[in-house]
Amino acid sequence: MSAITPIVMPKWGLSMKEGTVNEWLVEEGTEITVGMPILDVETDKIANAVEAPDAGLLRRKVAEAGDTLPVKALLGVLAPSDVSDADIDAYVSSYVTPAGDEDEGEEAAAYHFVEVDGIRVRYALRGGDDVNRPAVLFIHGFGGDLDNWLFNLDALAEKNRVFALDLPGHGQSTPKVPGTTLADLAGFVGKFMDALELKKAHLVGHSMGGGIAAQMAVDQPERVASVSLISPAGFGDEVNNAYTEGFVTAESRRELKPVVELLFANPELVSRQMLDDLLKYKRLDGVSAALSALNGGLFAGGRQSAQPGGKLAATGKPVLVIWGEKDQIIPAAHAKHAPEGATVRVFDDAGHMSQMEKANEVNALLKEHVQKGG
Repeated sequence: MSAITPIVMPKWGLSMKEGTVNEWLVEEGTEITVGMPILDVETDKIANAVEAPDAGLLRRKVAEAGDTLPVKALLGVLAPSDVSDADIDAYVSSYVTPAGDEDEGEEAAAYHFVEVDGIRVRYALRGGDDVNRPAVLFIHGFGGDLDNWLFNLDALAEKNRVFALDLPGHGQSTPKVPGTTLADLAGFVGKFMDALELKKAHLVGHSMGGGIAAQMAVDQPERVASVSLISPAGFGDEVNNAYTEGFVTAESRRELKPVVELLFANPELVSRQMLDDLLKYKRLDGVSAALSALNGGLFAGGRQSAQPGGKLAATGKPVLVIWGEKDQIIPAAHAKHAPEGATVRVFDDAGHMSQMEKANEVNALLKEHVQKGG
């Protein structure tokens, strides 16, 4: 029965234990190719399409819409047409979902903390500790945390050492900020790299984190191998302060929901759990003051105070710029301010969170850019 290939519940991010099948996107009898979206799964974080890791003929759908199943549970079966139905029945009935016990240790080991200038910083490390592998550092945006990259870290960790941090005042890092300018934050991320003995990294930044990455390329070019920027700050004047101010002031699920929906082309991606997690974070002592200070320093009155994007050309760094045409926070029109020679990709059907909404396409672009950037 070696010709039978299982399709299993994926593991997105370290905290995922189970997922709910929303719908199948293909019928039995479909010839599946690698990377083809085959079914839609929802986790407590977000819904996303499962892409086929293997090619083959879809012979059996095992999971049905509405089923909630653990990671690695059997969802479907690929097999050539010469494999009998009886063999597939036998495979399905004897399939045992691997235990998830090892995940507890894996989850604990994947998050680390380091002290930087009196601020305790949480970070994730994937892809091992071989210092000969290129380092890639992911920097999230305003009000986000390292889980904004849950669909991206493992993809880049196949060939690189991958780091992602919770910026000061965000996630599980100390709720205070080292300053309220992109230069202050870029300086801090440089010190974070020092603490981890990272001499140089490929930077991947989203939104405010994109502004920080661009600022680092300008201020600390020797630390930066390349920059990949997703809906970045720092490429134009406008920013939707209904988002940044709304995020700072919202105190209930009802107030926060329409604000967070601005992030996505499809507002249905905003789950109850996502809102509850954000409210829990916002209620931590010091978070409100930290976010207010940052919003005032960076985005007061709906204008961006710093524009390092305009100085990137002079750094000579390889630049990748990714935007969602439906971005309601920072206009996709800013993509035209990318430096000459940059790789620019604008997705028609994505909003501010391309790294989640277009994860597989974004991962392919990031991998290629990092590899080309040496």
